[in-house]
Amino acid sequence: MKRVIFKNGLRFIYKHVENNLTSFAVSFEAGANVEINEKEYGIAHVAEHMVYKGTKNYTEEEINKKLDELFGFNNAMTNYPYVVYYGTLLSQDFAEGFELYSDIILNPTFPNKGFKEEIDVICEELKEWKEDTHQFCEDELLYNSFDRRRIKERIIGKEDILKTITLNQVKDFYNKFYRADNCVISVVSSLEFERVFDIINSIYGNWYNVLEEKSKCIEEKNIYENNNEGIYVKNIDGLEGAKVQILFPIDSLSDDEVKALRIFNVAFGEGTSGILYDEIRTKNALAYEVGTTIKNEKGIKVYKIFLGTSKSKTMQSISIIKNKIEEIKQNKGFFTKEKVDTLIKSLELKRAIALEKSIQQSVSLSVYEIMYGECGEKLIDREYILENSYNSPLYLELRNLKEIDEDMILKVINKVFQNDTIQILA
Repeated sequence: MKRVIFKNGLRFIYKHVENNLTSFAVSFEAGANVEINEKEYGIAHVAEHMVYKGTKNYTEEEINKKLDELFGFNNAMTNYPYVVYYGTLLSQDFAEGFELYSDIILNPTFPNKGFKEEIDVICEELKEWKEDTHQFCEDELLYNSFDRRRIKERIIGKEDILKTITLNQVKDFYNKFYRADNCVISVVSSLEFERVFDIINSIYGNWYNVLEEKSKCIEEKNIYENNNEGIYVKNIDGLEGAKVQILFPIDSLSDDEVKALRIFNVAFGEGTSGILYDEIRTKNALAYEVGTTIKNEKGIKVYKIFLGTSKSKTMQSISIIKNKIEEIKQNKGFFTKEKVDTLIKSLELKRAIALEKSIQQSVSLSVYEIMYGECGEKLIDREYILENSYNSPLYLELRNLKEIDEDMILKVINKVFQNDTIQILA
């Protein structure tokens, strides 16, 4: 794998694969985390929508037609830490497809025509978001867990705020954050590096649109806070059953501690053989779904337990989970070396499967560089720096797992499982 850092600060990551496809992703640290003004919450997502409305070279209709002609798959996504544009196409079409997407990203015209209609589309998207009970439960959980953090509010924003956002505000947001030194491009391709590099260099190499504020990277210590401990209940008319989600912050964990948490979670919360599934579903038949997620993305960093159960069994389920956690925290001898080695093998296998598709690998390479790569100004006295053997943060995340032992796992889970926030939809 290779990485190029251009003089303008843009980072380009390349990985070769043996097929006839090319997947690429273009990411910016321009997600919801950078929305400082509450009256503009949701503007990052609006900007993602609006760049497709037309460019200096193509109308919206022409863009849509060419995307369908060239790509087997393409999409865009706004998360809290980033916005990413990505797609997969035949390698023979990479030059044309990448130039099209670059035109969308670099040369949007932000026409007045269609802006109000696009806001209406986003508001409809918001309604669908709320109809997903699992997502709605998480939204309520995050809202009640924190007082100041951006994740307290949905990425997509609120309808009343969205209706007040102007096109000029969207343009200002775009001009502030869609900059060369705030951008990462990743390409996973059967094409040779030199060919891909020439295409990217011809488009982005002389893009000297850089951030005015060199302190562009959000200081992690300034975006986290302690969670509000307690149980929060929201009654939903017509909801059959109940949704429960339990949150623990993990922003204080080091990289190695996160690795230990991931190993623990394979045993605790993943699959039908996990401790949680066995205790809640198999032994007590309390829930029809139960699991866990680790969200270690910049600006999020939480560990979450979720389950779906009946309203009458909600508190019993929560009690069993909490008791089991306390039991595991003291269970010296469970995470033997043999057990840990098996968990590591499972973790590595699941990661390999998740990255098997080139599009997922490309997106992950790009956004991991945004979240965990070098942050700040890198002085370059030539046109670019080429690193021929680059280790991406994506792969460093599971590096040196063999150094994790039971003592560290127990230390980490005792550190994490302290003050919980519990959200119930019933």
